[in-house]
Amino acid sequence: MDITFLLNGESVELRDVDPTTTLLDWLREDRGLTGTKEGCNEGDCGACTVMVSGADGAKALNACILFLPQLHGRAVRTVEGLQGPRREMHPVQQAMVDHHGSQCGFCTPGFVMSMAVAHLNGETAHDDALAGNLCRCTGYAPIVRAAQAAANSPVPDWLKRDLDFPGQHADPSAGQGPHHAPETADELAELYARHPEATLVAGATDVGLWVTKQLRDLPEVIFLNRCRDLQRIEDTEQGLRIGAGVSIETLRSRMGDHPSYREMLRRYGSTQVRNAATIGGNIANGSPIGDNPPVLIALGATLHLRYRETRREMPIEAFFLDYGKQDRHPGEFVEAVTIPHQPDRLKVYKLSKRFDQDISAVCGAFNLTIEDGMVSAARIAFGGMAGIPKRATHVENALIGRRWEEPALEAAWDAWAQDFQPMSDMRASAAYRLTAARNMLTRYLLEDLGGSTSVLEVTP
Repeated sequence: MDITFLLNGESVELRDVDPTTTLLDWLREDRGLTGTKEGCNEGDCGACTVMVSGADGAKALNACILFLPQLHGRAVRTVEGLQGPRREMHPVQQAMVDHHGSQCGFCTPGFVMSMAVAHLNGETAHDDALAGNLCRCTGYAPIVRAAQAAANSPVPDWLKRDLDFPGQHADPSAGQGPHHAPETADELAELYARHPEATLVAGATDVGLWVTKQLRDLPEVIFLNRCRDLQRIEDTEQGLRIGAGVSIETLRSRMGDHPSYREMLRRYGSTQVRNAATIGGNIANGSPIGDNPPVLIALGATLHLRYRETRREMPIEAFFLDYGKQDRHPGEFVEAVTIPHQPDRLKVYKLSKRFDQDISAVCGAFNLTIEDGMVSAARIAFGGMAGIPKRATHVENALIGRRWEEPALEAAWDAWAQDFQPMSDMRASAAYRLTAARNMLTRYLLEDLGGSTSVLEVTP
């Protein structure tokens, strides 16, 4: 593939690019820009964080799982390009010095890049912005103090120019290889029908690890990041239609009607991961521990699939058939998901060993309708409790028609074992998962009754 992008203010043109070469490897091995560090090489530690800018603004991304073709028409800044034309330091760099935010220094470039993106975007939720950057020796307090100190400093002019890079409107070339970068969903539909064995790459937060950890070859790749029409969110009569290419971070910004969902998405990976990962990818990979599908099931979402000009719809729970198996035909792809308009009765509880940036042991989503004190309808779904994201139909049926009080929980006690026979693994035992799921329903009731159950709040 032939691509063009801006690197630290200078135009770069690459011919016949290997589509699965990561930005991290290219920076270090081809350009000698070793300030971008290789730590985990799977998008967890943030040592490889870079700034990527375009028409949709500046984002912090993990270079280790970012393929070069995803950069076409964008502007990239590494830590070497953060300083000004007269070698003046960026405000966050100076603040890190002033507040002693670096010790061994290995993680520092990644922290600085995350801080610089947050500074550019005017973000002051520093704990959230830095949750995807790990430090083993300095400690986070001086780093957060540095971010706070730099917050009111002006954004350097040389970074603002990246947002106006004209290459963002350029057309990519597929060259001679079996790799493609369609511009629209129509082009994608035709391409994928002709090449159903190709690997679809949207954010690469999952597929990237196939390459970096499993060392897999991807003979044929279709990159989706140029399909702008898959990145739209539309308010329709049926509900909120979310294109498959919408990033998790963009989705989070639109979930004001369901604040519990929005709060869960704050804990979905890190800022770097949320900026890249897409809702379509999180659904299509069929992971039993994906955090979005249980919520979408609880909300009664409809999934939209497409093969060429043929489209079909289904309740999203019907898409997941068995572990690693979904109701999707060769050449068919997830085009969108629609969340129907509804009063907000949703609560989402994510249970993991770490609060930030961790895989769920159990993720429960609850959406009960209460009329005159009685449960008139219920949608409850879980991740981490079965080989697929699964609805708790027996528990729902045990609750419907009962008064929404503690005896309803007792009536549903045995139904949990009918719905779920979870496995034991490194994240949790089967017994713990089942107990946690029951406790989440109790938490939902207590919150409905006005109780405070947040682990982030301490009250006398």
